[in-house]
Amino acid sequence: MADFIPVNEPLLQGNELAYVTECLTSGWISSEGRFVHGFEEGFSARVGRRFGIGVSNGSDALELAVAALGLGPGDDVILPAFTIISCASAVVRAGATPVLVDSDPVAWTMDPEAVRKKITSRTRAIMAVHIYGLPVDMDPVMQLAREHGLKLIEDAAEAIGLAYKGRPCGSFGDISTFSFYANKHVTTGEGGLVAVDDPALEKRCRSLRNLCFGEERFIHHGLGWNMRMTNIQAAIGLAQLESLERAIERKKRMGRRYTDLMKDIAGIKHPAAATAGAENVYWVYGLVLDDDVPFDAREAMRRLKAMGIDTRPFFWPMHEQPVFQTMGLFKGERYPVVERLARRGFYVPSGLALTDDQMQRVADGVRRLMSR
Repeated sequence: MADFIPVNEPLLQGNELAYVTECLTSGWISSEGRFVHGFEEGFSARVGRRFGIGVSNGSDALELAVAALGLGPGDDVILPAFTIISCASAVVRAGATPVLVDSDPVAWTMDPEAVRKKITSRTRAIMAVHIYGLPVDMDPVMQLAREHGLKLIEDAAEAIGLAYKGRPCGSFGDISTFSFYANKHVTTGEGGLVAVDDPALEKRCRSLRNLCFGEERFIHHGLGWNMRMTNIQAAIGLAQLESLERAIERKKRMGRRYTDLMKDIAGIKHPAAATAGAENVYWVYGLVLDDDVPFDAREAMRRLKAMGIDTRPFFWPMHEQPVFQTMGLFKGERYPVVERLARRGFYVPSGLALTDDQMQRVADGVRRLMSR
């Protein structure tokens, strides 16, 4: 339908076209070129890291992080049950064991106290995943990592431009990962990045990203992947990075506007505007239905789509993923907060190109939904 409101539409109003045109006219379209190096340096500086290693997508960034830290069979990695499957699959593919924790019911991020209770002699790493525009409470998580000698992977895919206690998300721990999918605050279409401070870890990441080429070409002393970011992707990303501060302010205004438009609608919970040390950047605007609402998130989404409003469900719990159940993982495990979020939560159109008029229509649609 002509007036259908998509869940996300990127905003490409800067130098994207000019930079991509330069790639095409110069012939630098693959994984070499000035934009790759410029984007890696510019983005890593923006998130407070010494080094950035561009990759082809956010899932590859997680795979690379796990491999670069040497995690494998016999190692436990603690991560949230409420996240995208890429986090757990990177651990499983490495031969390590994912250990799940429940979420904080307000921020929807992993509960640090639950992390503490899951640490054993097998634990080698914590994967802290920022969710939907709010950060993990990093101070206690970093303290646990220090006390127990654990590696810390920070998945900041949904936290570009977010700060925790004045420090950029993506600057914590041993290694951080990012995604630049089309719905992110900085997009390259597809694309991702690993950020580190340790020069030895940077060298290992670059090697693994590029098939572990040695000093002599086509002589390999390890097995890596072709995870390289293209110059065209990086050109788009560099243009997006130039507009990041405006994008974050726009997202904050959108979040406040949505909350104001829907504050009097009974039966729904809005995302927290802030937590201790962080202001929500509203990567997406999530809604959670109260328990007494007589339909679940899937039915709410179906009804909103009939009104011309696109939505997306919240993450499905890792312990309820059929693929992991088939593998025999997470037998008998329950995570009540995550299970409720998955069944009662969804997010409404949240892309940077969303107009005020569209936001009003979304709010009117939610009002109609909840009045039935």
